[in-house]
Amino acid sequence: MNWDQIEGDWMRMKGKVKEQWGQLTDDQLEVIAGKRDQLVGTLQKQYGYSKERVEAELDRWAKDTKSSNPERPSKH
Repeated sequence: MNWDQIEGDWMRMKGKVKEQWGQLTDDQLEVIAGKRDQLVGTLQKQYGYSKERVEAELDRWAKDTKSSNPERPSKH
């Protein structure tokens, strides 16, 4: 999935984010609101990861999320 899709479907995706990074709180996920830069910063702070590690994990997670959730048909 690209990040625009993740951000657009944040209500569903935040549960998947919490499955992956369980230390994140519901309040943090509400503040993040699908914004990648907010998630990067929060993961850095919560886990003590470098920005590079967070970016790599997010890229891998987004790719894995796409393969486990095929694109939904367009409503156009």
